[in-house]
Amino acid sequence: MILTESILLQFKNHLLEEEKSAATIEKYMRDVLAFHRFAEGMDVDKMMVLAYKTKLTETYAPASVNSVLSSLNSFFSFCERSDLGVRMLRIQKQMFCDREKELSKAEYGRLVEAARQKKDRRLELLMQTICASGIRVSEVSAITVETVRQRKAVIRCKGKMRTVFLPKALCKMLADYTKEEKIKSGPVFITKNGKPLDRSTIWKMMKALCKIAGVAKEKVFPHNLRHLFARTYYSIQKDIVRLADILGHTSINTTRIYTMETGEIHSKQIQRLGLLRI
Repeated sequence: MILTESILLQFKNHLLEEEKSAATIEKYMRDVLAFHRFAEGMDVDKMMVLAYKTKLTETYAPASVNSVLSSLNSFFSFCERSDLGVRMLRIQKQMFCDREKELSKAEYGRLVEAARQKKDRRLELLMQTICASGIRVSEVSAITVETVRQRKAVIRCKGKMRTVFLPKALCKMLADYTKEEKIKSGPVFITKNGKPLDRSTIWKMMKALCKIAGVAKEKVFPHNLRHLFARTYYSIQKDIVRLADILGHTSINTTRIYTMETGEIHSKQIQRLGLLRI
């Protein structure tokens, strides 16, 4: 099989027909195009795919490799060439999250304060909106003047619908902000040209706060705010099923990843068992 522009376009149209989200389509196409460049117009066979898998393994973390392989396997299946599909890497189940990447509530507070120091009200409220509601960064455009009035946003993603509830105090802040900025309808978080902020722009805006806030860059990205929401909610409610519904997860196993701790709590609990006889 030789990859052509026509096949790639057909695959993209297939994803659109499957009602995949814009973010998912972008991700699948990015992965397939990267493999297309690797193939360099040559006939694709199983050995080439395995060579690409090896290259990925030498460069990326196992989870990232599996994510790319999943995209490629979907593409091969679409092309009716499932024989080209390769196995995922086996990854040992992770019990605890990496403390170096976990954003704490105190660090989040410093990021919000840094945005205030920069007089960037938009970014300050954007971070608080994601962290206080658990919404995905790709869904931020659903926060509109109308949803702020209703104190809830209906999210449509991957053929599913869910309701994201917005805290009353947050809605008050957002209402004041839209009034000040003369935003009368549509998305709240927009560029100077009136277009919704995209993921990469939000990512760059947050990274620019790291030095002022004194927070490691490795911890500062939009999705970590969603993780902080999930961990905080679970620590209080201890209801992983409801949390999965709030986050829009089909599988509770996905939600468990969001609620992982660094292991410090487990360590302290073990210390208090009193089973040592010194």
